Amino acid sequence: MIPESVFNQADRAGSAIPSGGACRPGGGAPARVAVTTGGEGLLAAAAFLAGELGLPLLDPNGPGLPVAPELLLRLTPERLELDWFDEGRREGAVFVDFTAKGLLFRLRQEGWRREPVARAVGMRHGIRPRVLDATAGLGRDAVVLARLGCRVHMLERSPVVAALLADGLRRGLAAGGEIAATVGRLGLTPGDASRFMTHTDFLPTEVVYLDPMYPEPERKRSALAGKEMRTLRLLVGDDADADAILARAMTWATERVVVKRPRKAPPLGGRRPDHTIPGGNTRFDVYRTTPFPVGLPPTVVEPER
Repeated sequence: MIPESVFNQADRAGSAIPSGGACRPGGGAPARVAVTTGGEGLLAAAAFLAGELGLPLLDPNGPGLPVAPELLLRLTPERLELDWFDEGRREGAVFVDFTAKGLLFRLRQEGWRREPVARAVGMRHGIRPRVLDATAGLGRDAVVLARLGCRVHMLERSPVVAALLADGLRRGLAAGGEIAATVGRLGLTPGDASRFMTHTDFLPTEVVYLDPMYPEPERKRSALAGKEMRTLRLLVGDDADADAILARAMTWATERVVVKRPRKAPPLGGRRPDHTIPGGNTRFDVYRTTPFPVGLPPTVVEPER
């Protein structure tokens, strides 16, 4: 595995993965992260990756670091993964996998009509809007939209999460076939969403999609129990500037902004959506940035199906 490929795949819009802390504004102190290896002959590659991300390198066969890391970004022959240790016990690896057969099978069987996120972004027969996923995370919603035919450009300001996404893109393209075709509709720029939507030459998209990391009280503890959610929260904290990102997105998207929220949470920033689409434990608040078509009421709540 060559780390340069990770960053080259990530940089489809010409930005470099930034170094430094992985914390979102207002989310508290960044977690202590170090880069290490999980296979023979990868130390030089891991050292390059650590340098690109501005993180310390932990040699598995060398002395430990002065301060023990809370998270380990591990380079293995198969993939890049993030490990979280709780009181010395490994909680398992978090990684980006766009090749999951279960996801492709589910989408092939159900199609876009059964996917609330697809309806939220305005997908319909013959219409596949371009989407800017301004808070990409591990890219789960982005790959769903890409599989259904949308072109999705992902933004992720955590350098560590962006590196995981880039590695997932590389492996997805290498898989070939249907998976590569899906991943080929995804792009990635590491960086801050508000800055991107203010200072980029990237053309505006029809849709901006936001799935901010919510303050912990907005979620039940059971919803935080997942390994990936707990790891991401430790790594990046909350999106305390989500209100500002929504405001900027409203000036960027040419048709709508979609915000994913916990089902019972208040609207982001207290801004009332034009309509809402339920999705199990979550909902999708839709804000129109253009006038509604004739005959469509200003507030519509779609029933669960």
